[in-house]
Amino acid sequence: MARGKIQIKRIQNTTKKANELTVLYDAKVSIIMFSSTGKLHKIEQSTKQFFDQYQMTLGVDIWNSHYENMQENLKKLKEVNRNLRKEFRMGDCLNELGMEDLRLLEEGMDKAAKVVRERKVRLIICSSFCFT
Repeated sequence: MARGKIQIKRIQNTTKKANELTVLYDAKVSIIMFSSTGKLHKIEQSTKQFFDQYQMTLGVDIWNSHYENMQENLKKLKEVNRNLRKEFRMGDCLNELGMEDLRLLEEGMDKAAKVVRERKVRLIICSSFCFT
């Protein structure tokens, strides 16, 4: 018996889309969508089950590798931060600042110097009372 022609067209309903893919490919499908208002739409099995099965199939721990990538990125960002702080302390990056920026920077440095002086005085007073 001959098969009749079927019309192929785009599936507009996302729930039906997931179900059609499940039937068509005999596969598990998980769809996570966020609407423009931020509302979460989840279709099919739980996301955790889906990712657990994905990990078992590939034989990798995606959470651990993601964590390691984040740690590596953090290390790089800390190095960049350290270099920027060093550059800032040397004053190399001040050439491009305008008058208002320099004034604000000076105020911030005055406040920081005040905190350092107060801490130094507390330590001197504490050390003189503690050892006498």
